[in-house]
Amino acid sequence: MKRVKSACITQTLHFMLKEDLGRDYAKKMVEEEVKRYKAGLDRSGTKYKILSEEVLEDGSVMIEIKKQYNSSPVGNYLD
Repeated sequence: MKRVKSACITQTLHFMLKEDLGRDYAKKMVEEEVKRYKAGLDRSGTKYKILSEEVLEDGSVMIEIKKQYNSSPVGNYLD
């Protein structure tokens, strides 16, 4: 029999600008989307660690994140 002792998932997320909006407004919407994403993780109690966060030339945001997978314990993955 096997049991998961600890688990995490690493994701690279690209928060892209919406093309049908003005550039400045689209950048602001991306910033707000990133904030909502992080707040959602905090609100849900998901354990996570942002490995990198980069604002690209076009104003979009690229985040590499390591986060808790389901409700499995994270062990030392986030140290």
